[in-house]
Amino acid sequence: MTAYLITGAKIVGGDVADLLIENGKIVAVGTNLDAPKDAETIDAQGLIALPGLVDLHTHLREPGREDAETVLTGTRAAALGGFTAVFAMANTDPVADTAGVVEQVWRLGRDAGYADVYPIGAVTVGRKGTQLAELGAMADSAARVRVFSDDGDCVWDAALMRRALEYVKAFDGVIAQHAQEPRLTQGAQMNEGALSGVLGLTGWPSVAEEAIIARDILLNAHVGSKLHICHLSTKGSVEIVRAAKKRGFEVTAEVTPHHLLLTEDLAASYNPVYKVNPPLRTKDDVEAVREGLADGTIDIVATDHAPHPVEDKDCEWSAAAFGMLGLETALSVVQQAMIDTKLMTWADVADRMSYRPAAIGQVGGEHGRPLEAGAPANLVLVDLAAERTVVPGESASLSRNTPFDGMTLPGKVVATFLRGTATVLDGKLAR
Repeated sequence: MTAYLITGAKIVGGDVADLLIENGKIVAVGTNLDAPKDAETIDAQGLIALPGLVDLHTHLREPGREDAETVLTGTRAAALGGFTAVFAMANTDPVADTAGVVEQVWRLGRDAGYADVYPIGAVTVGRKGTQLAELGAMADSAARVRVFSDDGDCVWDAALMRRALEYVKAFDGVIAQHAQEPRLTQGAQMNEGALSGVLGLTGWPSVAEEAIIARDILLNAHVGSKLHICHLSTKGSVEIVRAAKKRGFEVTAEVTPHHLLLTEDLAASYNPVYKVNPPLRTKDDVEAVREGLADGTIDIVATDHAPHPVEDKDCEWSAAAFGMLGLETALSVVQQAMIDTKLMTWADVADRMSYRPAAIGQVGGEHGRPLEAGAPANLVLVDLAAERTVVPGESASLSRNTPFDGMTLPGKVVATFLRGTATVLDGKLAR
């Protein structure tokens, strides 16, 4: 294993310092460090060093939709985005609702070696919402699943949701809910409002999200388990979660990069690259989720990286699949939406994109650790002054459905290290 001496980096939350990496760990942080003769030196002057990012919401598509993404290509995209760990959603084919499937995904991630892959198990069999999946078996498997979600579908049955919360409580698990009341969103295509009427697209009301969030917070308060809200997107949802936290209820929530930056106005182009679940919302909603992320009401940023093959997006809006790419652009979008607007600091970003998601996903021993001696060498070096124009064809993902196509975004990941092994160097994959 190569030893690295990283010199002159701005350590997030601290001073400019050098970092010495050996045998997968940070062995020293300071100045004038004694490094092995064969250590590779990386000049990090002008760069900020962040703990490796953790994404609690990634779609890797394998098994079953390897035409859209594989664990290998998805984790390569993750590394380029500064991520050292991703949680893979269960909507694969077959669904990740058994110990066998989650172990397959976990092993694929281990073999790829670009980021640690933690499978998320389905809450219900086949994600059909009628019968609990093998939650205990997945928790006891080699993948040690602790987060469960039917993401892409809501666990709409209140009694079943209650049972799921009760079941995972036994091993300190988390239910991550895709908050969408299905009867309020049948045929929905975009955010419900004046624009949806003008465009002639079936509207997706905010209350469809907010009603499920409110219900599940109350259910979880009754059960005393752990509830996580996926891709929160409306002003009303922020207010509900904020009120719940003030009352001491145990709930966490995430927001996606695209909901921090993009608005429903993009639907006027009828370009299906902007079709996503939940839909892009209003400017007021964007401002509310930014404020919620800044004040900690929303705990984390999660990408909801959702790759699709060209034919699933290169079609009319109504026939197109929901979803956007997110891993390679997430940090830049957060920089533009939250840092450049002075709503957050880089220490806040480390908290929302590394420390807290690792804690929610219960992988804090390996990921989401401050950059200090003794910690696993999971880190990312970022050039904050750089700019880049997003070109879909340059993505490591198999898919090209990025909503940021042609946009110039701030910041660039220069290097990513997973347990001391460079996965990205000079802004490119290291192997």
